Amino acid sequence: MDEQNADTEHHVTITERASSFGYTEEVEMEVMSEHDGDIAQEEELHKVDEHPMELESDVDDSILSRKADMDAQARKKILEDLAEENFKRGNKVFIFPTSIKSDQIIELYLNRSLSTLVNEPEVLLSGAFNGWRWNFFTEKLHKSDLNGDWWSCQLYVPKEAYRIDFVFFNGGDIYENNNSEDYFLPVESRMNEEAFEYFLLEEKQRELERIATEQAERERQAEEQRRKEEEKAAIDADRAQAKIDVGRKREILQRQMKLATTSLENVWHIVPNVFTDGKTVRLFYNRSSRPLAHATEIWIHGGHNCWSDGLSIVERLLPAEKKDGDWWYADVVIPDRALVLDWVFADGPPQRAIVYDNNSLQDFHATVSKCMSEELFWVEEEERIFRKLQQERRLKEESVRKKAEKTAQMKAQTKESTMKKFLLSQKHIVYTEPLEVRAGSTVAVLYNPSNTVLSGKPEVWFRCSFNRWTHRNGPLPPQKMVNAENGSHLKATVMIPADAYMMDFVFSEREDGGIYDNRNGMDYHIPVSGGILKEPPLHIVHIAVEMAPIAKVGGLGDVVTSLSRAVQDLGHTVDIIFPKYDCLNLSNVKDLQFRQSFAWGGTEIKVWFGKVEGLSVYFIEPQNGMFWVGCIYGRNDGDRFGFFCRAALEFLLQSGSHPDILHCHDWSSAPVAWLFKEHYRHGLSNARVIFTIHNLEFGIHHIGRAMTYADKASTVSHTYSKEVSGNPAIAPHLYKFHGILNGIDPDIWDPYNDKFIPVSYTAENVVEGKKAAKEALQQRLGLRKSDYPLVGIITRLTVQKGIHLIKHAIWQTLERNGQVVLLGSAPDPRIQNEFVNLANQLHSSHADRARLCLTYDEPLSHLIYAGADFILVPSLFEPCGLTQIIAMRYGSIPVVRKTGGLYDTVFDVDNDKERAQAQGLEPNGFSFDGADSSGVDYALNRAISAWFDGREWFNSLCKRVMEQDWSWNRPALDYIELYHSSRK
Repeated sequence: MDEQNADTEHHVTITERASSFGYTEEVEMEVMSEHDGDIAQEEELHKVDEHPMELESDVDDSILSRKADMDAQARKKILEDLAEENFKRGNKVFIFPTSIKSDQIIELYLNRSLSTLVNEPEVLLSGAFNGWRWNFFTEKLHKSDLNGDWWSCQLYVPKEAYRIDFVFFNGGDIYENNNSEDYFLPVESRMNEEAFEYFLLEEKQRELERIATEQAERERQAEEQRRKEEEKAAIDADRAQAKIDVGRKREILQRQMKLATTSLENVWHIVPNVFTDGKTVRLFYNRSSRPLAHATEIWIHGGHNCWSDGLSIVERLLPAEKKDGDWWYADVVIPDRALVLDWVFADGPPQRAIVYDNNSLQDFHATVSKCMSEELFWVEEEERIFRKLQQERRLKEESVRKKAEKTAQMKAQTKESTMKKFLLSQKHIVYTEPLEVRAGSTVAVLYNPSNTVLSGKPEVWFRCSFNRWTHRNGPLPPQKMVNAENGSHLKATVMIPADAYMMDFVFSEREDGGIYDNRNGMDYHIPVSGGILKEPPLHIVHIAVEMAPIAKVGGLGDVVTSLSRAVQDLGHTVDIIFPKYDCLNLSNVKDLQFRQSFAWGGTEIKVWFGKVEGLSVYFIEPQNGMFWVGCIYGRNDGDRFGFFCRAALEFLLQSGSHPDILHCHDWSSAPVAWLFKEHYRHGLSNARVIFTIHNLEFGIHHIGRAMTYADKASTVSHTYSKEVSGNPAIAPHLYKFHGILNGIDPDIWDPYNDKFIPVSYTAENVVEGKKAAKEALQQRLGLRKSDYPLVGIITRLTVQKGIHLIKHAIWQTLERNGQVVLLGSAPDPRIQNEFVNLANQLHSSHADRARLCLTYDEPLSHLIYAGADFILVPSLFEPCGLTQIIAMRYGSIPVVRKTGGLYDTVFDVDNDKERAQAQGLEPNGFSFDGADSSGVDYALNRAISAWFDGREWFNSLCKRVMEQDWSWNRPALDYIELYHSSRK
């Protein structure tokens, strides 16, 4: 090392030290001047290049040691100066270095004599970083060797810190906390308050991901354990079944072996007469005086061991050159493991034989010599049966697994497609580029005011926030929109923050407000993907009196279950409160258990809990017997259901539940709306009430009162909401009334997994699937098995359902050379009798082409949906209707009257192309106006003609309707929007 380098290195060391201590250049020079002599001595040491090599190591160690001593002395000098200066100023605390940087160790000093801890023998430091928000710590201070009562400890400042917050205490309740304001020190760091917010969010996301990963691993292990247990149980069951099968087989075979022989005089014999399995023998048959005496051909149809493997020997016999009878013979290979040979003789091969010699129904049997002990044979036979059972089970499990995977894949693809359509559903008003909004990206919002209340306004202002208007940075400043490149839209650009999960916006005519386009109070919302925050789940409680499949009367029961499942699948928490009827179908309730009881309304109320279709259900059972009447409706329903609604709210209150949404349905649970507002709004203060009208025909007084008290209300299709908007119960509340179309549960109505139809099918093999279903339907109902256009009608026979149009359509279908199947019954005995008489007439005059099944038959309904070419729904009014939606799920083409939900779901192939396109759909059926025979003829004749004249086009239409999504995917999104809007 030369002199210049040595001098530079030492100078840098001292300079860095002093600089890091926070001292000025004068302090640095003072420190250096005190050590000039030491430096000179060091320079002399560097002039000993001519010294022997063995001295170099000692010299280097000496130099390093002197450097360390000088650094320590410099450091001590700086600390002493800091201590003296701070004591003079009355400062209780100082740090070293005086400028704090992240990812560094600092020393923190407290002058105990100036603090509240002056007489305390122990001093501790308690603190955290970034405003007491992160990484709490406690350190013990020790008395330092500085002059005065200075105590110190070392503290690591992490790279995520931009500030240190701390207090001192004695390990008990005496604190030095800067007169209750605490101490804090800034940290030089790339981290700041805003960056730290994102860091916390990322930390939270990582923690949630860690928890999710651990939970997923626990579930995987639990699933693996469950699978192992199931596999063991299945193996044990297969073993047990093999033992049973072999025991039964052994018993039968032993009885048969007693009857078996090696020949039957003058009828048959085998050469050689002693033979074993695997050998070829010649079997002779004398057809003289036997049933085959005049047959021109003779065949042996054989098997072994009491036909255990079915038909395994088929050979044609030839004439034998024997003179003592009419002998024929065949060479036969004895099957492996045969103990007894079984056979009959026939005049032809299998499927073509007419006349048999089966030994007077006893068959023929010959004993096979054993090559092994009988016990060993049965041990091996049991093992063989066991392996066969295992193979069959695994093949079945593999088939089920593959089918489940395909089902999940189809559902995921459908859901993804529906989400895309959801994002595009407002494209005539607003959309984004790109369509998928991702956190951390910039998107353009394009808006067409001509289709809104802002049409013609000279300016449009874009007002935006995130996360349902709750983002920590608040709303963005209003942004004046500019003309977009396409000319018809206005444009605004917005940066999506990393912690966004939802983009929220409205439009106004001025910067300060004025007229707003806020989507009728719902606001515009677009989901954001890829954010570090996920949307917090809502807690939704349905209070209802019907639920499929445990207590279903009509469509209400389907909606409660299916909507709940769809919303739960989107990550929200859903509970259902339900009466515990004595007529419940408990076979569909899993893990039913008593949960609690409480006293209210002069009686004890028991609460039970169970799972129905994967949903949490709380069953309310008042001990006064209100729901022990053997039915759902028809027993003083107003009082019973009113009591139930109050008991449900009382249960929520007493159990400490805090739901976000109380969703009640129709007149039967409408009292929830006013009971909540009058008695429970303070105890359940977080909740909002949603009320859904499924059918306005019943309980109008209750419905009107619920409309008044509900925060938001809905009905089951957009068109029906317009049709009933003038009703006095609804008209005053249109500002909070919305139409949301019902869906169907794709797991219940699924032609790919339907046990009631003969062939599983999807859109890809719809023609083959429906053909098989039609043939099965024709066979079951005794109709002619021919290729007719088949019209299905599945309905309750009431005036609402257009029974006069149904009758006319039946005759019109027969007139057009079609077949017709009706399934349904009438609650009105007079109407039921009318259809009984019609059925008798049709079954007499058109027995091969018409069948009316006047009852309820769930399996048959599935077969009709699959086997029919058309499903007719000529309702006079229909709030939503599920029949036409289910029909399309099965590839059957709906023929409907234009009303309510029928109009919202069926788009006429000839007249509704533009209306369908506006919904992102293609036409899917036939529809008609009016309520007379000419209307139904217009739609039905076009449908049947299309079937006869353009079968290829018709088949493509069946495929198309199957690919449309009428599940709860889209309605669930709309209901979640409604839930959130009620909480604004």
